[in-house]
Amino acid sequence: MKKIAVLLSGNGVFDGAEIHEATLTLYSIVKNGATYEIFAPNIEQHHVVNHITGEEMPEKRNVLIESARIARGKINDLASFSASDFDALILPGGFGAAKNLSSFAFDGADCKVNLDVEKAIRAMIDQKKPVGALCIAPVIIAKLLGKVELTIGQDKGTADAVKKLGATHVETTHGEVVIDKKNKIVTTPCYMLDANIAQIGDGANIVVKTILELI
Repeated sequence: MKKIAVLLSGNGVFDGAEIHEATLTLYSIVKNGATYEIFAPNIEQHHVVNHITGEEMPEKRNVLIESARIARGKINDLASFSASDFDALILPGGFGAAKNLSSFAFDGADCKVNLDVEKAIRAMIDQKKPVGALCIAPVIIAKLLGKVELTIGQDKGTADAVKKLGATHVETTHGEVVIDKKNKIVTTPCYMLDANIAQIGDGANIVVKTILELI
């Protein structure tokens, strides 16, 4: 049975992991006959956003602790990640990928990537194991690998930043994936498009199915 690591960035679209994308990724992994373990970095998240008003809240939260809400408590510190233990790695989206796992939301193409995130992704690439990324998360792949083919959907500003990083961007719509066969990278746009939850499920499922075929 194939084992997939899932990397979360908090809990909630505006300051953490996108919950629909994360949950439906986990569902698709099991539905397609594989198993998963969940990881998150043990760091303070960039800020906390009120998901009703969109306003920043005067409090601090931890990415690992917040991600544990989605994981129902069964989660690992990303610092303990070993690529040898897994067949693939998937990064759901949400602004946490661009605020906590990296600084893309603030710095664009000049962003930095969390060191443990970089180590995990590079280790999988070095071992020629597939990496999947949903929504905004592919920008992290672009930052780390440069010459890679991927998608964030159709948003021109983000696509331009991805191209500035040296990556090739392919426009996609709901449920479509882009496969970089050389690096075994699989990406899909999800909520980078105006999507409903069924379309998110379709996107997550095709990423998982494609990754299992690449293993």
